Amino acid sequence: MKKIFLTSVFIFISITVFAQYNYRDSNRIGISFGANQFTLNTNNFKTKPGSGWNAGLSMRGNFYNDWDMVYAMQFSENNFSVATNTLFLANEDVNYKLPSAQISLLLSYKLIENNLSIEFGPLVQVNGKLKVDSQNQNNIISGTTLLAKDIEDISKFNFYPTVGLTVGVRHFRVNVSYQYGINNILGNLNTKNSGLNLKGNSGIINGNMIIYL
Repeated sequence: MKKIFLTSVFIFISITVFAQYNYRDSNRIGISFGANQFTLNTNNFKTKPGSGWNAGLSMRGNFYNDWDMVYAMQFSENNFSVATNTLFLANEDVNYKLPSAQISLLLSYKLIENNLSIEFGPLVQVNGKLKVDSQNQNNIISGTTLLAKDIEDISKFNFYPTVGLTVGVRHFRVNVSYQYGINNILGNLNTKNSGLNLKGNSGIINGNMIIYL
């Protein structure tokens, strides 16, 4: 995740410098923090959504008439659980943590200046490996022959169309958004093991508070 962090910071700084050049009088830097709910949608095994946290930076600038452009970088810890069986055949939901970084470029339509806007656009998420507690690594994922540790190395890049709503005042707003992963987040597991045919798409609900400087 160190490489992910450094790459994301470099991209954000580059975007910010470019934005400052073009929208010198209207840019506002935002500091965001909040929570998320991550869902892994798959038919290969049973999953449950879990809650995690977000923190990030954004740059909002005038684009055209009632439109803003929002550049954002967000770091998150996502959580979800998978149904497994222990070595003693007891049922146990195992929690997975997914560290990730997102870079997004969104259009924002201002319904009410400085108070209410709707955002939509693309973002790219860079994933770390799934993390599972060491005592659960050898649990068997229910309905499969896979161990809990066998699905840790998921796909590193995911593309998410995003839609959200931002409400508040000039310097403090709340944003709620939904992101749905288009590509197969489990695809890397199939690449590493030709005997697998796993398919999963992630969905993320974010709720963030944003302080604009």
